[in-house]
Amino acid sequence: MQEYWPYIVIIVAGWLATDFWRWMGVIAGNRLQEGSEALNWVRAVATALVMAVTAKLVVFPTGTLESSPLWLRLAAAGLGFAAFLLSGQRVIVGVVVPLAILGAGLLWL
Repeated sequence: MQEYWPYIVIIVAGWLATDFWRWMGVIAGNRLQEGSEALNWVRAVATALVMAVTAKLVVFPTGTLESSPLWLRLAAAGLGFAAFLLSGQRVIVGVVVPLAILGAGLLWL
């Protein structure tokens, strides 16, 4: 049992560190009106964070994608976004199209 203590401490500390913020989010979220400026700000920040992570993954990838050329990654992202918009903002289209472009491009190269 003694060899498991570090893992137990990590799990408990991780749970305590994140659970507090989850509950604060639930409490604060229940008080926000659907069309409020505060909720619009939260959505804008969340969208900006997702787009920053996406841009980082496209421009500075790791793993297998690292060996692909930048123009292929940018083309897949741009064409995937265009397909997403043209399809009426269907998420599945925004996921499948860039994956297909990347897969075809990597096979072709």
